Amino acid sequence: MTHGVTIHELESMEAGVLNDLTELLIRVVEDGASIGFLPPVSWEDANTYWKKVIEPGVLAWNAVCDGKIVGTVQLHLAMKRNATHRAEVVKLMVHPEYRRKGVAHMLMQALEKTAAEEGRSLLVLDTREGDASNKLYKSFGYVEAGRIPHFAKSSDGNLHTTIFYYKLI
Repeated sequence: MTHGVTIHELESMEAGVLNDLTELLIRVVEDGASIGFLPPVSWEDANTYWKKVIEPGVLAWNAVCDGKIVGTVQLHLAMKRNATHRAEVVKLMVHPEYRRKGVAHMLMQALEKTAAEEGRSLLVLDTREGDASNKLYKSFGYVEAGRIPHFAKSSDGNLHTTIFYYKLI
């Protein structure tokens, strides 16, 4: 299903990568993803976000097909001394045309493998209640830890519940 898709760790933000990631972020938010942005996302806002992603403690991977980034995910390593066993899964995004083809699975496999290599045994994440991502994360073995109502605002002003998940690896 993932023919032609390869996973690459993001090590630098060169112009082509930056443009692809900017386009991807805009597209997934337009498609309804709740990843900290509200539609419409301007090119400038999305581009500024990506320019700041690479920093100590942040690892990221891109899914590439035919030379174009079609998915991405980040792992934020907890840096406090009492937290070096855990990390947060952040902004798993797959272009709508590439969903349900195994891209998210490939990205999460790379993330979890590296997390284990980094000595991280606990992964955490959150996602909006009712989104398809809930079923996806459960299929990867993530366990619901709790819910917080009125956590995220949508473009229509409604407040939505977020669900927190964890996975021991």
